[in-house]
Amino acid sequence: MPDDIGSRLREIRKRRGMSQTELAAAAELSVSLVSKLEQGEKRDIRLETAHRLARALDVPTTRLLKGETHWVPPVDADTWRPVVTALKAPPTQLPEPPTEAGVRGALAGGRALFAREQYDDLGRMLPALIRDVQALERTTGARRLRYQTMQLCISYLGQVRQYEAAADAAQRALDAASDELDGGAAVVAQCQQLLRAGRLEDAAELATRWADDVEPRMSKARPEELAVWGGLQLRAGAAAVRDNRPGEAADALRLAQIAAVGLGREVITGPDHLRHFGPVTVTQQKAEHAAIQRRPDRVLRLHQAVRDWRPARGGGRSGRCRHLLDVADAHLRLHDDARCTEILHSIYDEAPQWLVAQRYGQDILSRVIERRRTLSQEMRDLADAMRVPL
Repeated sequence: MPDDIGSRLREIRKRRGMSQTELAAAAELSVSLVSKLEQGEKRDIRLETAHRLARALDVPTTRLLKGETHWVPPVDADTWRPVVTALKAPPTQLPEPPTEAGVRGALAGGRALFAREQYDDLGRMLPALIRDVQALERTTGARRLRYQTMQLCISYLGQVRQYEAAADAAQRALDAASDELDGGAAVVAQCQQLLRAGRLEDAAELATRWADDVEPRMSKARPEELAVWGGLQLRAGAAAVRDNRPGEAADALRLAQIAAVGLGREVITGPDHLRHFGPVTVTQQKAEHAAIQRRPDRVLRLHQAVRDWRPARGGGRSGRCRHLLDVADAHLRLHDDARCTEILHSIYDEAPQWLVAQRYGQDILSRVIERRRTLSQEMRDLADAMRVPL
């Protein structure tokens, strides 16, 4: 959000689809005053005048006077807070002991909710799933279910920006891992939370160390080994490119490409979507690197190779949608606002709850709004749907 009242006034007026003349009339002020405020010729404003403008624009007066905004997860805290509480709670003895079959069924339902981006419903069911899986007797099957439940918690908590709780779930998943590959998949998830929290060096170090530990013998590598090792390389590369270490980022992508070529197709080698890996995933990551490096032409070239791809059976849509945000950003950087907005619309139509949860998507649309003198009704509707701050 702009940091001066003139810019804030102009941006909010555009969002409301009003001209300066219409705003002045609604606020019972002169067009000259509105124009001078927006152009920065008049910087001081009486509280009464700010109130008139805010009332005409249907925003709080303080929204005009103080423009700072903070990102708030779109999922209500009353939904995700019980999940965090359940993770911290010690195991309890229940009147009716849960069964592994019952927990397995609930876990499958939770995965389906996450794949459909139904985060509100998932947040409401997770506390009971966490309670039940912790109450299971200590068997090999129960340990596997605890591992899988924590993987689902990591994915959910990352979406609602509860990184500390997601890191806790990642450590629990790692503790419950039954073998090196399970551990590697848990680390892939853990590194994703470190990246989201800005802990780039920690993510790079952890991913690289585990990649070295699980590196397969290529001539005899199984698909699950290639998928986990390749996923760790992608996390190492993501940390390096964000930390302005392009050489290390390129090396990690090259190794991930080797794993993808060995697979030859997109696969999900475990029950959790975090083991979704293959040539398309690597291409999308190459495009993400190009987007971070401000190379929109390369983003669009890479997109041509994967534009018609859909996730592997059982996989979520988040990887493809995240790639499309890079494509929308590339079109915007090449001054094609219409195509950028069209792509954002397509993502919203396909995965509305996912898109609303993405700060990146909001930032892209905010840049479109800032560049345009007026907004179409379609753009205003999309901005409201994506909860772009006024």
